[in-house]
Amino acid sequence: MDKLTLATRKSPLALAQTHQVAAHLQQALGVEVELLTITTTGDRQAAWSLEEKGGKGLFTKELEEALLEKRADIAVHSAKDLPGDQPEGLVVAGYLPRVDPRDVLVVRKGIEEPQTVATGSPRRRLQLGMLYPNIEFSEIRGNVDTRLRKIGQDGVAEATVLAAAGLSRLGIGSWPGTEFRVLGVESMVPAVGQAAVAIQCRSENQQKFSAILDAETLQNVALERAFQSLLGGGCHTALGVHATADTLWFFHDEIGLRSFPLTSSDLSSPDEFAKNHLLRMGFALK
Repeated sequence: MDKLTLATRKSPLALAQTHQVAAHLQQALGVEVELLTITTTGDRQAAWSLEEKGGKGLFTKELEEALLEKRADIAVHSAKDLPGDQPEGLVVAGYLPRVDPRDVLVVRKGIEEPQTVATGSPRRRLQLGMLYPNIEFSEIRGNVDTRLRKIGQDGVAEATVLAAAGLSRLGIGSWPGTEFRVLGVESMVPAVGQAAVAIQCRSENQQKFSAILDAETLQNVALERAFQSLLGGGCHTALGVHATADTLWFFHDEIGLRSFPLTSSDLSSPDEFAKNHLLRMGFALK
């Protein structure tokens, strides 16, 4: 391949991630790269509640269709948006090195303990509820700039939650009228794949791309996705799973927050590790 076409969403964050992938491919493979920008169902339905509609495939389906129709060679996704099951003929070849996976509580200046938080994520709502028991929640949609403006300038709520990785990739270290408070994974377990950029391709091209992607991120996200797959978790499920070098952090609305030690052998058999620990925690698996 002398030229690669990358399918991406049009949002500023999606484009920032795709430009990172493009630069990596150009350096590693010496190829030309062009972008195919696509509006997904999730982008068009900006007023939808992802909790009510379910988020599965809303931000990925049209990109995957571009791959299957050979209008693109690669689809670039936020790994947390990808459903557990891949369409026939497509695979996740791997990921760029994962950056900071933590969530950030964005609070309007002058607010010590927020009473109203705008977030549509059940995972974030339940974990925030453990930190701030009297909190009230509302929905929020829009790109990162829009959400920051709604808190800092428009006052739709006293706080919201954003991914540290997204803020970093957009070069946003602060925002007028707000304070950023980073939430550690021990109190706010990230979404599966959070902060990882996924490179999806047709099956026949997997080996070509996987060889130039990050092995550690692939291992860790594979373990996280094993838990997600067994539980059937998506955007409408209060599920957080995050693997580090030596610890697996887990949150589910039925049992709360847990952590488990990890070894290299656990990472080499993710499905077995996930199944055994879910059974020990009392989950009924099919």
